[in-house]
Amino acid sequence: MTISRSLLRGATAFAAVSLLSVSAAAQGSMGGMQMGGAQKAPASPRDSLKTTVAGSEISVNYGRPSKRGRVLFNGLGDMKWGMVWRTGANEATHFTTSKALDFGGKLVPAGTYTLWTKIEENGKWELIINKQTKQWGTAYDAKQDLLRVPLMVTSNNAVVEKMEIQVKPAGKGGEIAIMWDTYKAVAGFVVK
Repeated sequence: MTISRSLLRGATAFAAVSLLSVSAAAQGSMGGMQMGGAQKAPASPRDSLKTTVAGSEISVNYGRPSKRGRVLFNGLGDMKWGMVWRTGANEATHFTTSKALDFGGKLVPAGTYTLWTKIEENGKWELIINKQTKQWGTAYDAKQDLLRVPLMVTSNNAVVEKMEIQVKPAGKGGEIAIMWDTYKAVAGFVVK
């Protein structure tokens, strides 16, 4: 009787450990992720930059969509010629400056704004600086526009796969550059 009780206890313990292993493995694959496996990267990850230009601390937070073989400008539904584009992906692109910036005689006071781009086939694009913040990138409200600035649009020598925004010193101030696909759009500013 003692041997059969020992065998029974051993079999019960083995069954319990097996059930716990199956349960743990099932929990480890929740949400389509394998335990210890890599999480799938988002298609348009958030990125940010912080820099100082002529004494002004400037930061940009934006979603970085990829080209992924698509026709972008005048191809995607929210990027047709004549439309206002979110200048990124997902949440609206946020732009913060610690000092006032002068864009060709148009003043942007220190503060936080969202950036939008009106895209035109003829290359006469506009950078739109909007007072509304913390919204999704498709929630553009033209009534909140602070100002619109002409962008100088040129072609890149190579395709830019993942959209990029740069802010860097240039001339007597700086410039904001938006690069994606074969386009580069630039707006210059002076720090006040």
